[in-house]
Amino acid sequence: MKKVLILGGGFAGLQTAIELQKKRLFDITLVSERDYLYLYPVSIWIPVHLKEFEDVKIPLSGIQKKYPFNIIIDKVTGIQASGKKVLCENNTLSYDYLVVAFGAEKMQHKGLSNTLSICARPEMSVEIRDRIDELVAKKSGKIAIGFGGNPNDKSAVRGGPAFELIFNIHNYLKRKNIRQNFELTFFAPMDEPGAKMGRGALGMIDKMFSGYNIRKQFGKKIREFVPDGVIFEDDSKLHSDLIMFIAAGKGPSALTESDLPLSEAGFIKINNYCEVQGFRNVYAIGDIAAIEGPDWIAKQGHLAELMGRNAAYNIIETEKGSTGRKRYKEHLSILCVMDTGDGAAFIFRNGKRALMIPMPVVGHWMKKGWGVYSRLTKLGKFPRLPGL
Repeated sequence: MKKVLILGGGFAGLQTAIELQKKRLFDITLVSERDYLYLYPVSIWIPVHLKEFEDVKIPLSGIQKKYPFNIIIDKVTGIQASGKKVLCENNTLSYDYLVVAFGAEKMQHKGLSNTLSICARPEMSVEIRDRIDELVAKKSGKIAIGFGGNPNDKSAVRGGPAFELIFNIHNYLKRKNIRQNFELTFFAPMDEPGAKMGRGALGMIDKMFSGYNIRKQFGKKIREFVPDGVIFEDDSKLHSDLIMFIAAGKGPSALTESDLPLSEAGFIKINNYCEVQGFRNVYAIGDIAAIEGPDWIAKQGHLAELMGRNAAYNIIETEKGSTGRKRYKEHLSILCVMDTGDGAAFIFRNGKRALMIPMPVVGHWMKKGWGVYSRLTKLGKFPRLPGL
């Protein structure tokens, strides 16, 4: 059997492994730094005690029972695609087909260690919860939440979780009857954070900021993070007891030790079939890929999974000698349920339309339901619904 090596145990890599293993045509090995899949979209509830850390993890061993692929827990340090080799800290691996899907690294800002992020290493969500608990015990404080951009790749921005987190914290403090004692501020270097979602969404988010009494600090580049605040380019300072910041993504440092073609932002260049430019039988999917499209494109979990399904299909068709291929560009969209802790908003955008639909109360439970659905489908205990 031909060997397929998948690098990365996130949404993209796991979806590829699952789709390939359904056919039982390949010897599949998945390399991951963690022994679990972390459901980042529902990790926003850990800081406000609506989820426990263990609730957001799906053990890879559980997925492996349904789809028996090989698992290696290791860190990729380099890729030699011309020689069909992958270098890891503890292994050197070969392959017939390679799927690179181990995500992006975060851009480094001066003083970034003074911040916490809901989109960084999973354990940081617990650190955020503990820091919020300390402020709740004091019954007052200043909390600042924001996100940044990458000028070399507009798709590498993670803004949605920052909006969700600040809305959830607002409602968490409100339930404890201490919201009036807290100053919440949302900050971002762009003039209109969230513009990717469309004009209607921007207007609705602005109303939510006003209604929730959340301050805004937009349009100023960040110069430095310090222990008690954020310093901007004009030397102004946003004072805060707790800073949460989602840095934009950039290409992983391991790719500098590779012979793969990279974009200016350090992501792997691919064609519409997710094939790496200049290499046969090598694919890049999810956050690590340099995706092409309109200015509003964003790297999200649903796109990562679609790219994983497409890569699996294209590998199967290649092995069969078929010219059938699936493309990713025609499916580019923004799709999310933005949770607030007591409700949500459904957001969708593609090349034809952009909409945001408020879903009081029911939206929150829909997103909770998605978390259960995602776990059950990954474990093979519930059939995947078309389009989800």
